[in-house]
Formats: sequence, structure tokens, C-alpha cells
Amino acid sequence: MTIFWWVLLAVVLILTALIVKLLKGAKKYNHIDWGSPFLNFIDGLSRYYCIRFHRLDYERFSLPTEGGAILISNHISGLDPLLLIAASNRPIRFMIATEEYNRFGLNWLFKGAGCIPVNRSGRADIAFRQARRALDQGEIVALFPHGRIHLDDEEPFRVKPGIKKLAELTRHSIFVCRIIGVRGQGSVFTPLFLRSESKILQFPTITHHYFHHDESLHRLGEVLLGHRNPFSKDAKNTKEAQ
Repeated sequence: MTIFWWVLLAVVLILTALIVKLLKGAKKYNHIDWGSPFLNFIDGLSRYYCIRFHRLDYERFSLPTEGGAILISNHISGLDPLLLIAASNRPIRFMIATEEYNRFGLNWLFKGAGCIPVNRSGRADIAFRQARRALDQGEIVALFPHGRIHLDDEEPFRVKPGIKKLAELTRHSIFVCRIIGVRGQGSVFTPLFLRSESKILQFPTITHHYFHHDESLHRLGEVLLGHRNPFSKDAKNTKEAQ
């Protein structure tokens, strides 16, 4: 047997071992039912990838076991949705821009995961109605209030008013968290290939009452970006007012 065939055999064996490992990992880490075996496999594979490769720490992150809830987070990379899904004990429906929802090659995945497309140049109300129905049916709806990848040192700190509109429209609890430890922040794809020690921090839950303050959007943006202490007097007063 020539060297070429030995090398080819070695490559085949390595790839086979890798595939078997991924299949076992996907089966082990999937414990959420997304409605189809294939999506469940993707979920398990994604969780395996986030927990093992990105060493995701989410011990202090938790969502309610039932009922509708809104989840918001800072947005520092294209890895963020995968990290939130990997940390969640339930399926999450993300509100994403229509142009992202219709991205070639990924539309089937976004549709299967129940993502809600938001037309930022026109009929955004349709998306808000879809989100309200999902919340009323007991689902978790997630969004990134800054509307795009936004690093901690970028201005403006203020988040977009969509979260305020959704909170006042639905009156569901809002679970606030912050993602840290991701390498290659600011990019959609680079962090996917850089091993990191990612972590999700969870802050006090808020409700639509939070947005009665004039500076609420700015304050919330500061919390998400790590510029405001969520356990400050303002945050405590907001929690008590719920």
C-alpha cells in the first residue's frame, strides 16, 4: 500500500471518529424538544459545541419552567444566540431582522426554530403581534435590544424602543442577562472558531413598570453593557415596584 492510501485511510478514520463523537455529544446534550428529530439533533450539537468548545458557564442563569417570558441580552457576536439557547431549559424564539431571517442557506433553520422576522423598514407591528401571540401561548421570546452587534465601549448606550413597546404590549416578565468571555467580539463569524470561556450573567427580572422612567432605555442599555450596577438602588426600587 502506498503512502497516499495510508494517509487517506488515516484521514477517513479520524473523520469517522470525529463524526461518532459529534453524534454522541449531540445525543447527550439534547434535552429540549423543538418539534422534529432533526432540529433536536441540531440543538444537541449546538449545546455540545457551546459547552465543550466555548466552555459556557451558565450555572446562575435560569428561565421559568413554564409560561411566557421575554429574554434580552447584550449582543457582542454571532455566537450569542447559540449561547443563550445552550443555556436555556426551553426553546427560545428570537426576533430577528427580516434580512437575516431570509439569509440564503439559513432561512430553513430560522423558520424551523420559530424565529420572528422583524421588518425594520416598515411593518414591524406584524412581528410584535406574532411575539405577543407566542408569549400568550407560553413561549419564550428573545431579542437583542441594541438591534445589532454592539460592543461595551460603543455609543449610544441607549437601547432601541422596541423592548419597551413589547413589554408594554404584552406585560410579560423580562429576564435580563449579559454575555461575557467571548473571543473575537464584534464579528459574526470569527468567534465561532475561537475557543473561549463564555459566561452568561443574569440580572434582576423587570416588568413593563421599569419603562415608566424617562431614562429607562438608557439605563437598561448601560446594564447590558456593564456600565451600570443592576443591583443599584434604582434597580432595587424598580423590582419592588413590580
